[in-house]
Amino acid sequence: MTVTAGIDVGTGAVKAVLFEVNGDDIKWLGKHTERVRQRDPHTLAHIAYEQVLNQGGVNADDIAYVATTGEAESLDLATGHFYSMTTHARGGIYLDGEARSILDIGALHGRAIRIDERGKVLGYRMTSQCASGSGQFLENIARYLGITQDEIGDLSKKADNPEKVSSICAVLAETDVINMVSRQISASNILKGIHLSMAGRLVKLLRAINVTDGEVLLTGGLALDDGLLASMNESFEEQNMTVKAASHPDSIYAGAIGAALWGAFRHEKLARLGRMAMAS
Repeated sequence: MTVTAGIDVGTGAVKAVLFEVNGDDIKWLGKHTERVRQRDPHTLAHIAYEQVLNQGGVNADDIAYVATTGEAESLDLATGHFYSMTTHARGGIYLDGEARSILDIGALHGRAIRIDERGKVLGYRMTSQCASGSGQFLENIARYLGITQDEIGDLSKKADNPEKVSSICAVLAETDVINMVSRQISASNILKGIHLSMAGRLVKLLRAINVTDGEVLLTGGLALDDGLLASMNESFEEQNMTVKAASHPDSIYAGAIGAALWGAFRHEKLARLGRMAMAS
């Protein structure tokens, strides 16, 4: 039995999970999220780590491996660090065994990842950081419209005449939205238009890595945005793609989950090599 922690330090939030791994038997012990909000991410990583230890009822000495991902290369807690593309792939296949591609939509960029049934990465594409298809852009628009992030999805689904944002650059896209407000376009139609524009760009990423069918799992900060999920499926239908977008209640933890599971694998591999060395 191995107890491992996974910590994903993102631009918008820090996520931590704790797992007990015994072969193929994997058990959740804890999960915690801290929104960054101009606070030090590494301090938040320590807070999140302590929270999952408390939830799991274990001490730091009981942890076999602390695996980090995202912007956590220099985190002093880490036993080892894993690239976020591989952790989202592994975490995604753990959450949804039917998924054959991942859309990681974070605060600064979107990333499409094609995977096999084991979570191995077969290809990927990523948007630029200045693109209007990111969580930070949507958060800025919500603030300008005077609504909370939790309201975005429901409002988007109530749209009756969405107006798409044409600009790829986030700064120019925000100007487009200001013009829409001056023309008295409703918040619902603005948000739905943004979602459709984002979906169109994300679909292009998937096409670029030859995703033409199967299930795509949304991960990252926008994974639980129902409006974006609905717009993704509308875009697939419009383009006659036999692809279905899905989400999971724990999608935001995909990177941390993948890190913890890769950490368990690496720990067992190192232990096995150690036993072989002793035996020889």
